[in-house]
Amino acid sequence: MTATAQIPDSVILEHDIDDLLLQARGLVLVREILAQRGASRAELDAHTAELARVRRRLAETIGESGLQPAA
Repeated sequence: MTATAQIPDSVILEHDIDDLLLQARGLVLVREILAQRGASRAELDAHTAELARVRRRLAETIGESGLQPAA
């Protein structure tokens, strides 16, 4: 039996969601810094596209979990 098999799925899912949220926040912050430093449109677009991809993965992960948004 592996260590992962002993960890409840909900804990692993929470970890995945936390990782995606951290990744998205990092992309937003880096994109802002790049914009302030005069990065090219291509660099900013690349970060924007990656942020969109991470947001989609986050939405899919949350949707698959059956979690409901807070009211």
